[in-house]
This record gives sequence, C-alpha cells and structure tokens, in this order.
Amino acid sequence: MMLAILLLGFVTAERLAELWWARSNTRRLLAQGAIEHAPGHYPLIVLLHAAWLAGLWLLGWAGPVSIGWLLVFVGLQAARMWVLLTLGRRWTTRIIVVPGESLIRTGPYRFVKHPNYLVVAGEIAVLPLCFGLTWYAIAFSLANAAIIFIRIRAEAAALTSVAEGHSR
Repeated sequence: MMLAILLLGFVTAERLAELWWARSNTRRLLAQGAIEHAPGHYPLIVLLHAAWLAGLWLLGWAGPVSIGWLLVFVGLQAARMWVLLTLGRRWTTRIIVVPGESLIRTGPYRFVKHPNYLVVAGEIAVLPLCFGLTWYAIAFSLANAAIIFIRIRAEAAALTSVAEGHSR
C-alpha cells in the first residue's frame, strides 16, 4: 500500500509541476508572438488526464504494485525527461507555434516525430498495469488514442499553416 501511495503521489506532483511549467512557458511564448492553435480539444485532454489520475487514486492506492510494470514506468519517466529537456522552454501542454522558428530535431525528435505522445500513451497504459488494472489501462488507452488522433491532426495543421505564412 505504501508503494502505491508513493507512486501515485509522485505522479500527481509530477503532473502538477508540469502544468505549472507548461503555463509559464505558454505565457512567455505567447508574449513573444507565438500563436496557439486548436485550443478546443484541450479541455478534453485535461479531463482525460484528471479522470485517469483520480481513478487511479480511487482504485489503486491500497493495492500491491507490480515491480515489473513499475520498472517499465520508470523507463517511461526517463523518456519523459528526455522529451522535456529537449524542448526546454518550448514545451507546453497546448499547441503553441512560434512563427519563424524551426522544429526541434534533436533528442528523441531525431527518431520519432511525436515522442511525447508515445510516452504519454505508454504512461496511460502502464501506470494502471502497475496496480493490476488491465481493464482501466485499455479503457483510458482507447480514450487517449482518440484524443491524440485529434491532437496530432491539429498540430500538423498548425505547423502547415505557419509554414505557409498563415495564422489561425
């Protein structure tokens, strides 16, 4: 039980810190002339992640933790840090495009176009598996896949729009 509480506490603190950092970066980027694109789906992302984490607290806090899945989750955290460090002050939870700046093509972006979405998809599946919640992992993975599909299309449209010299 204690390991489950520590794990959920860590993930909660991590997410809150990331939201703070993302808001800070978003404000700074917008003040520098960046443009936010397709904000309409953002509340769905927030709702999905909040429901996912709240449900894990409700269902997983008192259960045993699978050490094997925990090790996979730790690996995903390393990948998450790689993404965040690569993007630095350009990392946000929204689609923010800075006109005139080129895409990041270092770090994990050398290998994968959307590494952050892969990490998040992994976390949404793996953290419930740490608590033996297979059905929960499947349900939230499917919901996340639907939102990420919308998100990637919106991001591609935003980048195309900026590349063509238009803003929305």
